[in-house]
Amino acid sequence: MKIHRVPTDEQRKRFFRQIAKLWPVAKGSVAEVRKPCTRPGCKACAEGRKHPAFILGYKQAGKRRCLYVPADRVAALRKAIANGRRIEQLLSEYGAEMVKQARKQR
Repeated sequence: MKIHRVPTDEQRKRFFRQIAKLWPVAKGSVAEVRKPCTRPGCKACAEGRKHPAFILGYKQAGKRRCLYVPADRVAALRKAIANGRRIEQLLSEYGAEMVKQARKQR
């Protein structure tokens, strides 16, 4: 019979405290792109420089999606993405910790 180790209440509380500190959270990546505008006779577009814009790339139902991000929200979104990556790292660490503890119990 296999013994499944359930995390203790203290481990669970510690994990949720760490997660709570990482809000807001997002998954994806932010990229700066250059796009043409719709104004006729735009000098920047005519010269090929175009206009800077930011997009969020993410996956939804296995498909790659992109969304426009206002320039004033880029810093907050990058912070949320970093928080999301930290949460993924914590999940990996806790998973490895569970396996190590299970091996010790054998």
